[in-house]
Amino acid sequence: MSRVNIGGQAVIEGVMMKYKNRYAVAVRKPDKEIEVKLNTFTPKTEKHMICGLPIIRGVISFVESLVIGVKTLMYSAEFYDDEEDEKDKEKKRKKADKKKPDNKKTDSKSDGSLDGIEMFGTVAFSIIVAVGLFMILPAWLIGLLDGVIKSHVVLGLLEGVLRLAIFLLYVYLISKMEDIKRTFMYHGAEHKTINCLEHGDELTVENVMKHSRFHKRCGTSFLFIVMFVSILVFMCITAEQMWLKLLLRVLLVPVIAGISYEFIRYAGNHDSVIANTLSKPGLWVQRLTTSEPTPDMVEVAIRSVEAVFDWREYLAEQNKDND
Repeated sequence: MSRVNIGGQAVIEGVMMKYKNRYAVAVRKPDKEIEVKLNTFTPKTEKHMICGLPIIRGVISFVESLVIGVKTLMYSAEFYDDEEDEKDKEKKRKKADKKKPDNKKTDSKSDGSLDGIEMFGTVAFSIIVAVGLFMILPAWLIGLLDGVIKSHVVLGLLEGVLRLAIFLLYVYLISKMEDIKRTFMYHGAEHKTINCLEHGDELTVENVMKHSRFHKRCGTSFLFIVMFVSILVFMCITAEQMWLKLLLRVLLVPVIAGISYEFIRYAGNHDSVIANTLSKPGLWVQRLTTSEPTPDMVEVAIRSVEAVFDWREYLAEQNKDND
């Protein structure tokens, strides 16, 4: 099986696919038509040599992926944000027409700087909530047992188990939400499409539907590895004061993310026994974050891939090399 470094993400009623310096988001609009938007960007790992170093490149790639993910998610949401009926919309228009000409009001959607601030705020808030929920909260709760359990290794292990439990509970609970269920189906469509391509099959709906909805390079697997690596790292670090212990949890997040990225990168490009064995827990968690998609969802995922990658040319090259 060949590896194609295409990554992606499910969005609201759609799929985002990223390849090299391009990413595209395809969305099934309320009128059932598919809207595809193509964007380009230059990864910082290509701009600056230091950003391409191991561990550092993981942190940079994670932040860039988070920014692109939020941006494409917000874009897809625009098609479904306005659920008011036409009468309500008309009332708003008439109300706006009655305003005085000198009553100027800036529309946040037309203000690029405001969009940038909103984007930064959303990404920052997401990181703060994640660090607080999955790093600080478990450390604080287990820290209450300092007087009962003296071994910092045992405390570190318990903290890691609690962190994993919180993560799995969080994933399980959101998987039960109706809106999220459809997003997880698109997540499955994204994985199936990439798997189909990597197995050398043509990207047709029929072919894609036959493939697995699980993939080793998935963001879910990355987050699970982050939880696991944090156990190993924090078991080796001691701090008497609670404030210092919590501060270390925050400061070491980039290091843990960087190590986890290197593992996902290795596992995604190798089929060794070690890589496949260590990837199994992450693939198991994907049973919660992916679902079997419908053919029309797969169609959306294919359109997203086609916007950033010429799969026909790729398969032709693969067949030529195999001859």
